[in-house]
Amino acid sequence: MKIFKFGGASVKDSKSVKNVGEILKGFPKENIIVVVSAMGKITNALERLTDAVFFKKENAVVVLNEIKKYHFDIIGELFPNKEHAVYNEINNTFVELDWAIDDEPTENYNYEYDKIVSLGEIISTKIVNAYLNEAGIKSKWVDVRDLIQTDNTYREGKVDWDLTQSLVNERLIPVFNSPLEEPVLSLPKEGKGDDSKIIVTQGFIGGTSENFTTTLGREGSDYTAAILGFTTNAESVTIWKDVPGVLNADPKWFDETKKLEQISYQDAIELAYYGATVIHPKTIKPLQNKKIPLFVRSFLKPSEKGTVINDVQSPLPIPCFIFKINQVLLSISPKDFSFIMEENLSEMFNLFAEKQVKVNVMQNSAISFSISVDNDERKLPDLIKTLQKQYRVLYNENLELITIRYYDQATIDRVTIDKKVLLEVKSRYTVQLVVKPMI
Repeated sequence: MKIFKFGGASVKDSKSVKNVGEILKGFPKENIIVVVSAMGKITNALERLTDAVFFKKENAVVVLNEIKKYHFDIIGELFPNKEHAVYNEINNTFVELDWAIDDEPTENYNYEYDKIVSLGEIISTKIVNAYLNEAGIKSKWVDVRDLIQTDNTYREGKVDWDLTQSLVNERLIPVFNSPLEEPVLSLPKEGKGDDSKIIVTQGFIGGTSENFTTTLGREGSDYTAAILGFTTNAESVTIWKDVPGVLNADPKWFDETKKLEQISYQDAIELAYYGATVIHPKTIKPLQNKKIPLFVRSFLKPSEKGTVINDVQSPLPIPCFIFKINQVLLSISPKDFSFIMEENLSEMFNLFAEKQVKVNVMQNSAISFSISVDNDERKLPDLIKTLQKQYRVLYNENLELITIRYYDQATIDRVTIDKKVLLEVKSRYTVQLVVKPMI
């Protein structure tokens, strides 16, 4: 069994949905679980809708109509027959969003976020599943919320691994291990079908014991693929991207990038943790635990082999660069200028966890503690206000965080041209620099 994950860019329009089908046709005798994200930039649009419902920032009906039009334009191109069942199916799903904007929201923003934003994956998978069946690639739609169970930490659901494993064993594995009344996949081949099976399900989302919907964190569809890979003992997991593989830097920031042919689990974990956007930070560890290889391949050029992440022991042959913008550097010190003690650090980290603010890099001295974080306008002001009750808090905005894996002085010099370094943290293989552009 293989796990294939297709992200927003690989299902952004009718052409890319058809491309998913073409890729699957290249694996006619495989059992495949297809994990699909929301289409294109729809997660961003659904976040706008959530804010429109919760904060009244803009007209929710207008935003929802944009979302509907985007999807029905794609459906119209894929299914010219307006009587196709998918139209009614997607209309019924949009009813849930109609209810969401009509009802008065609860006081829990994160709960409302997960209830609304999760529907992007429900809609995309129903469209992809309908198209595959229309194209002769018979597949079965499965609601991943019936499989992946989490706690009630909305927007960052923590997986109940034992319960998830039990549900996968009970509800998913039997689909692949026993004959079906009708094969889920029957690709025509020399006049004969085969008995391979394809299941289409959602990335990014999970369910709770109370049947509430949770999400696994932004870009969490990769994590979903890893969870399903782990619990099914998959042969491999493949993430299909709009890049040829894992590059040593984001092309948005570097003109000259190089593809990494092979990466160790350890290096992949480090790169993801520091913010490499090609892989979700939580994705690697479940696969490493069972030595399941992770492939990153191009959905534009599916014949190319891409990058493999496995248990190779050798370090990367070239430096890797990771850039995070819109950073805020906090400098926290006791109001009486006493030393930063263990109890202070414990209290601060508890506050960061409570406010769900992730620390990107940190450094402490005798009387201050410096931390770089993403400038999240919904989380950060409340954290700073709470910290200021007991501490003196200074902060700089509009900064960049640069991480170099396998650095040397030449690479540091290269990325700090016309930049003022405000914070530098070095370890054996990695350096992190919080910088302020001087131009």
